Amino acid sequence: METAARTAPAAVIVGIDGPSGTGKSSTSKAVAAKLGLCYLDTGAQYRAITWWMLSNGIDVDDAAAVAAAAGKPEIVSGTDPSAPTITVDGADAAGPIRTQEVTSAVSAISAVPEIRTRLTELQRSIAAAAPHGIVVEGRDIGTTVLPDADVKIFLTASPEARAARRNGELKGKNAQDAADLAATQAALIKRDAADSGRKTSPLARAADAIEVDTTELTLDQVIECVVTLVESRRSATESAEKRSA
Repeated sequence: METAARTAPAAVIVGIDGPSGTGKSSTSKAVAAKLGLCYLDTGAQYRAITWWMLSNGIDVDDAAAVAAAAGKPEIVSGTDPSAPTITVDGADAAGPIRTQEVTSAVSAISAVPEIRTRLTELQRSIAAAAPHGIVVEGRDIGTTVLPDADVKIFLTASPEARAARRNGELKGKNAQDAADLAATQAALIKRDAADSGRKTSPLARAADAIEVDTTELTLDQVIECVVTLVESRRSATESAEKRSA
């Protein structure tokens, strides 16, 4: 008796959006690893181009100067979820893009239309080249970058929970004093306002995105929720393909 050949699971594109501190990066990487998908952190690309601007003496508050230089740096993103990488002009940028200087300037850079156009094209090309699918995280994936993504997730959390998580990430500890938490929360709210208020591709939930509030959930619970949603979509796609065959 012949055994039916096993086919590879259907490729699936997953867009995960949301503000900082919602568990977006940890969730996206874990979901990609569990499902054998590629992974792309679009925020790292915006940080990378911001770092390049700062390193090359571009006035980040001069939108015209930023726009003129938008096409100059070569940004390459590695898409292995277990070890994602990012280089700028061949140099490893994973560490430098996480400095406070970059964090303070990235919203201004991200608001420049020429920057968003350049990086959106790069992100779409990376997603299109992913052989088995990809998890792409950011702030405008479901609305602008990949509006036809198979699964769209929008992660949210209370400002208090987000501040506590972000401080834990930055300091490597779970306990923070009230002043630290208040400062972090204020910075997150300011970033939210900048991202949501920009004219080009603002932070927003896509109409067909599934919202997941992570405030009271553990990271494992969030990951399991998203994995279940993606597997359900993948199964539906495979069933539809069989019916049409």
